[in-house]
Amino acid sequence: MSVHFETQDHVAIITLDRPEARNAINGVMSSGIEAALDRYESDESLWAAVLTANGPVFCAGADLKEIAAGNAGATATAKGGFGGIVHRERTKPLVAALQGPALAGGCEIALACDMIVASNDVFFGLPEVKRALIAVAGGLFRLPRAIGLAQAMEVILTGEPLSAERAYQLGLVNRLVSPERVREEALSLARKIASNAPLAVQASRNLAARAFTADDATLWREGFEAFQKNMQTEDAKEGPRAFIEKRAPRWLAR
Repeated sequence: MSVHFETQDHVAIITLDRPEARNAINGVMSSGIEAALDRYESDESLWAAVLTANGPVFCAGADLKEIAAGNAGATATAKGGFGGIVHRERTKPLVAALQGPALAGGCEIALACDMIVASNDVFFGLPEVKRALIAVAGGLFRLPRAIGLAQAMEVILTGEPLSAERAYQLGLVNRLVSPERVREEALSLARKIASNAPLAVQASRNLAARAFTADDATLWREGFEAFQKNMQTEDAKEGPRAFIEKRAPRWLAR
């Protein structure tokens, strides 16, 4: 298997495992990532997830053997697009844990996640222009939203990599740690998320994810609708009750 799925309490861990090919995305990996996300999204007991990889490279992008053979479509799925993820609609938080370079499509997969934990020797890049290609898996608009237009233009048009330290300074990376701490730091972040009311987290995540794509009037309306819907849940009653009783809340996700 090139994609592994495991759980720890309310956290899912999705691991890319094709290190001999620098975790480059082929048809099998795309399908595997999509299946893992399907499993995560459909399991009501899973409230946060970490996407990580085995080997020295997080993901080198599309498998060029597929591209050279004219099978570029094999690197995408109908639901999720490239890697089964970049175009996928999600409702639950996903933390990327990077212990190696995230290049081309690999960078775009990281950008499709909600948060990034990276080791201090990681670098990001969209080198497509160096090979007369165009990055079409979300990087050309997600990177400017994450780090600002001018900085993103430099990365996109020169094809030169962005260091993890600089990415952290620009706000692309949430936490910058040593390589041996990446997985545990990402899991720690996911556990903190999963300690909160899951339905409130999902509603908040989904509204925040539209901050750059929807107008304020729409976001005001959707936010109020989400608030009203959430107030009808058992968890919305449990949160204040647990606070008053000075105990940890027991979330039911309903």
